Amino acid sequence: MNKNNIMRLKPLAVGLILAGLLPLPAMAQIRADIRGETKPNLVTQVTDTVEKVTRKVAGIPDMAELENAERPLVLLQVFDNRSIVHAKPNKESRAIGEFFKGQLVDAYEEKDGWYRVRIQDSLLGGFLGSTDGWVQQGTGQFGEQSLGVFAPRAFSADVLQDQPGTGIRPSSTATPGLVPQTPQVQRAIPGRDTPIVPRDIAIPVIDPSQVPPPLPNLPRETVAVPDRWRIMQSLGFKFPLFDPYNQNVIKGDLPVLQNTLGPDWFFNLGIIADTLYEQRNFPVPVPPATSSTPGQANIFGDGEQSIFAHNLIVSLSLTKGNTTFKPPDYEFRLTPVFNYTDVRVNEDRLLKIASSSGDVRREGFVGIQEAFVDVHLRNVSDRYDFDSLRVGIQPFISDFRGFLFQDLPMGIRLFGNRNNNIYQYNIGYFKRVEKDTNSGLNDIRQDLRDDDFFVANLYRQDFPFLGFTSQVSYIHNRNDEDGERYFDANGFLARPSSLGDQKPFGYHVDYFGFSGDGHYGRMNITTSTYYATGKTDRHPLAQREQDIDAFFHATELSRDFDWFRLRGSFLYASGDEDPFDGKAEGFDAIFENPQFAGADTSFFIRQNIPLIGGGGVALSGRNGVLPSLRSSKEQGQSNFINPGLLLVGIGADIDVLPELRLVANLNKLEFDNTNVLGTLRQQRPPSTDLGIDASVGFQYRPFFSQNIVVNGSFAKLLPGKGYKELFPEDKDPYSFLFNVILSF
Repeated sequence: MNKNNIMRLKPLAVGLILAGLLPLPAMAQIRADIRGETKPNLVTQVTDTVEKVTRKVAGIPDMAELENAERPLVLLQVFDNRSIVHAKPNKESRAIGEFFKGQLVDAYEEKDGWYRVRIQDSLLGGFLGSTDGWVQQGTGQFGEQSLGVFAPRAFSADVLQDQPGTGIRPSSTATPGLVPQTPQVQRAIPGRDTPIVPRDIAIPVIDPSQVPPPLPNLPRETVAVPDRWRIMQSLGFKFPLFDPYNQNVIKGDLPVLQNTLGPDWFFNLGIIADTLYEQRNFPVPVPPATSSTPGQANIFGDGEQSIFAHNLIVSLSLTKGNTTFKPPDYEFRLTPVFNYTDVRVNEDRLLKIASSSGDVRREGFVGIQEAFVDVHLRNVSDRYDFDSLRVGIQPFISDFRGFLFQDLPMGIRLFGNRNNNIYQYNIGYFKRVEKDTNSGLNDIRQDLRDDDFFVANLYRQDFPFLGFTSQVSYIHNRNDEDGERYFDANGFLARPSSLGDQKPFGYHVDYFGFSGDGHYGRMNITTSTYYATGKTDRHPLAQREQDIDAFFHATELSRDFDWFRLRGSFLYASGDEDPFDGKAEGFDAIFENPQFAGADTSFFIRQNIPLIGGGGVALSGRNGVLPSLRSSKEQGQSNFINPGLLLVGIGADIDVLPELRLVANLNKLEFDNTNVLGTLRQQRPPSTDLGIDASVGFQYRPFFSQNIVVNGSFAKLLPGKGYKELFPEDKDPYSFLFNVILSF
């Protein structure tokens, strides 16, 4: 080799030393210069070797290697702190390497949870060769997988070549725009049988001229947070306990007592102040002995009354579990209610049996409305279909509007759902809790009533058409309160009512029902139908056993016109034709609280109008639509010898403002059969025309939420012929109420 060639090879020696640091475009230029001035047989061989080493260090395979190389099966990412590489797919084999948290590793084969990977034998990027090993899929510290499994990455040959005219040069980090060869996972929409095939979405080519993506071996930059719920507080945000709109430890937003109870326990405090003022007028009996207004010749006295009632409801709930997508694992709830009432009337012996009780009654009472434990038994699908069990004093409603039962009894209830919440079910056994006479709250100081019921119901969404939920139900009500009479706290006879010979009795009745709620097109539909069958032991009016055979149906149709909803209501409850035969054909519920035809804004539904027995038997119960002739809805018994009812009504809900709604209702009321009323009044059966119930009301929410709600209504009964025959002197039955609800 001559001297000139030796001098020319000096730059080449420097290039060998810096080969791993120079970019490929520069190496390509050096190669071109040297090839143009040296002999091809020697210089070409050296420069090709340098380029090969450089490609290896950069992690870029040769063209031939890329075409002939084994294709990866999947791409692994190490989630554990360290993953050991074994020579064979078993833990007893020799350890030949390790990967660390965050590394990306190509895997070429999978065998029983083991993945075959390739580790490099030298720091020069595997220039001297590589060795195959095996890593095992395991479980991490918190139950997660130790290896993440992803679609394999691919290397396209075109990204290794210069692209003339574009200014784009080969990139060591470029990835191809290919669709990963992974099985397609079909998606399904709940309620539809046809699966959706996902679209093929290609991974876009990463622009080499932009900032490159993270390197494969770069570990994940994450910081462990001991309490992810209190990240806001750690950043300096502080919210007072009286603020329910931001994160609040007493509103179930943050876990509590983690050192004592463990993680994911939440406490929720709910406080509701419900204040009511009501002014009303309806027929009341004149006291038999003395009266505050002597000289009256009528049997009905002055019916003007006023009621002030305040309930402070405190709900305490302790819940375990993340309830965002699934029901709670455990829930403990206690809800005491503190009640105060002030009632003023204009006649004696309306408030208490004693004639000296006066015309004002002020009382307070504390009732326990909820006290239960809820246990999440199991999940039955990956969409959190579940089974749960609830034991204690708990709310239960028999149908969508509370026609048959809506109260808070003591019981045990198994409930859950299936098929992505398309089906819901309830199976339960309940015993009724004795009520406080004047507040209507649960009185746990007294024994549970011998009045229980078994219920089983099933809900089906989108049946028989989309947007409509159907319910079928069976309820068996067993009342064995035939042992002795029961007098309420005011001294009046509550069980049995003042009918016939007033001897205690019991009954067994089966209710078969179908209910539905939803919409068909733009028409909203709510409906309930019940058939009652069973037997009364010995009714005090008939003084014989009777077979129960009664029917009930109610439907409400409504349609929305922007800010205006128009409603139409229909209700029919069968009445008894002959109170002395062997059949009881008047329909009665267990404990109704219907949200229907105006509900508590309606005069007839809201008020309990006395009928006979010095007020001991009411035409209908307070907040009840059925004329069941009970002593009271809260403490009385079901009575299947009643006149029944036919209601046809129209109503409207008008959203005048986002925070203000006006409500209006007009209901035509008729009895189904008045023979029992004629018998009780010892007169010929009155007309079936009860009258027209007209009411207007409003609801005002100044902050567009339920935190402050103001309700008001005025209702008046326009007496029909039948009402006038029952109450000839009463010409002005009305009710006015004003209600303020504050919620925290």
